[in-house]
Amino acid sequence: MKNIRNFCIIAHIDHGKSTLADRLLQMTNTISDREMMDQVLDDMDLEREKGITIKSHAIQINYKYVNAEALAKAGGDYAKASSSAQDYTLNLIDTPGHVDFSYEVSRALAACEGALLLVDATQGIQAQTISNLYLAIENDLEIIPVINKIDMDGAMVEEVEDQIVDLIGCKREDILHASGRTGLGVDKVLEAIVERIPPAKGDENAPLQAMIFASVFNSFRGIIVY
Repeated sequence: MKNIRNFCIIAHIDHGKSTLADRLLQMTNTISDREMMDQVLDDMDLEREKGITIKSHAIQINYKYVNAEALAKAGGDYAKASSSAQDYTLNLIDTPGHVDFSYEVSRALAACEGALLLVDATQGIQAQTISNLYLAIENDLEIIPVINKIDMDGAMVEEVEDQIVDLIGCKREDILHASGRTGLGVDKVLEAIVERIPPAKGDENAPLQAMIFASVFNSFRGIIVY
């Protein structure tokens, strides 16, 4: 259980949550390049047509984590250090950013221990960034701030860093920089998920209990609950 991390991605609409989720899946080989498409978790026709997330979507990622100590011992050789890598299970919930679907966000947050707070480098903090952040804080989640779209021409990385520090009172060095489009910095995001988000809690010997946070209808399997 100590190697399980439950986390979600929260942000204002169009700040790149689903694109970052795509890169996380691609970098961990959860989805092959052949199966890969833009916004792969948005499987509803309306979501693909409008380019927005309406339902929360969950997916399990298997990630081999190499810690800094093992990397140093291997002289910085990642391939050599990976022989001592630990297997982690990362359960990702991609949440909607649109204000109309904030109920979906609140349900997803209750099932997590941590959240990636994504902020667009060209737009800075917006209304839904703040409201989703407050929801995450109410659920006592570990917040990992990520500035996305740093590859864009209009990126204002330092200004957005100032906004995040003012909003959540974190240190500048705690803020990650990434580009969901190019994959830049996504490896650091994966490492931060393992290092900063606490593991799932529970008693393995107690009777099974689970919180249902979403359900979908499948024509072959019937109703599937998450």
